[in-house]
Amino acid sequence: MIRQASCLPRAMVAAALLFGAATGALAQPAPASDALPSNPMPLAILQGLDKITARIYTLEVAIGQTVGFGTLKVTPRVCRKRPPEYPPESAAYLDIVEERPGEAAVQRFSGWMFASSPALNPLEHPVYDVWVIDCRARPAAR
Repeated sequence: MIRQASCLPRAMVAAALLFGAATGALAQPAPASDALPSNPMPLAILQGLDKITARIYTLEVAIGQTVGFGTLKVTPRVCRKRPPEYPPESAAYLDIVEERPGEAAVQRFSGWMFASSPALNPLEHPVYDVWVIDCRARPAAR
């Protein structure tokens, strides 16, 4: 996977500043006075774009579960959301693997994505885009 050298450090710094201890091994936690609080949520709300058909799909995925989107398999590992009294932000740690018939699976993305800054650490794929919309405590009413 080709990734710009400057993208990964920015994502790690943003994760440390926004979510402190939630980043685990990605970065050292920021001091409690500098970090804004966030709450873990059991559902990640993602959107995916199929660039060939120009269709957008909304995906509600439970943490640790995998959902298929075209040839991609998307697994959110963590989803965190700030409380309402703080500036809005949701972020999810995603693992995205591409599985094509007759080929070995290829890891296309592993890292934090931020709802407010989808270009900070994007999935780079010629056919699909995936980005974080929100983190929720329960599925949306239908």
